[in-house]
Amino acid sequence: MKKCFPLFLLFIMILTACRAEESNTEALHVAAASDLYDAFSEMGDAFEEDYGIEVVFSFGSTGQLTQQIEQGAAVYDVFAAAHVSYIDRLVEKGAVKKDTKQVLGTGKIGIVYEDSTYPELHRDVLTSDEIQSIAIANPDHAPYGQAAKQTLETWGIWDEIAEKLVYGENIRQALQYAESKNVDAAIVAAALSKQSSLLFTPISTSDHEPIVHALAVPEKSGHKENAQKFVDYVLSKQGQQILESYGFDSPAEGIKR
Repeated sequence: MKKCFPLFLLFIMILTACRAEESNTEALHVAAASDLYDAFSEMGDAFEEDYGIEVVFSFGSTGQLTQQIEQGAAVYDVFAAAHVSYIDRLVEKGAVKKDTKQVLGTGKIGIVYEDSTYPELHRDVLTSDEIQSIAIANPDHAPYGQAAKQTLETWGIWDEIAEKLVYGENIRQALQYAESKNVDAAIVAAALSKQSSLLFTPISTSDHEPIVHALAVPEKSGHKENAQKFVDYVLSKQGQQILESYGFDSPAEGIKR
């Protein structure tokens, strides 16, 4: 019996490891734009409660996540981009399934700042000496950074305040710069401002191109059926209510762009 015990213990260890690996494999891996952090975190909990499927999120800039999927550097089951053009780019590359592409909503931006320092902040204040630094997401790979740049160009102050700009790798980092007081103000997603103590002044959607979000299922997903369930959940009444509570404008159900 003593001789058999080590073998029995080894069997239990292997079985446990296999079950852990199986559990991890069954989890749904979702890559999403940083502005979706709060909304998708809430939605992931609700989805898991309804379906019993664990959702593991990877949040980052849309451009960088797109590049990862293009190059096969990471395998995700769902990709939610901050702009539909990135999904279209992946469709053309054959990296995501075209028939799973769906518009999930439209984002908004605004200026965040400390109310004790600036009781009211508008575009004229951005050019004043009161504001020494302004954070935005990097417009080279972040749709919200592109929207911020377009807004500042529309206002005719992009060149004037260029030296004040501090680029975050994504929109969450731009917000963190303002929250940590490393910058005087930041132009961020309305969706992220909901959980911030900073004041938020909305920017008119007419000052920049629409920030149309979309999602799709990557071709390399090993859980396409469950991935589609998550896509459908995002577009469901409950999913859209969550997105709307974070300031997203909801598209009609089933719209494909």
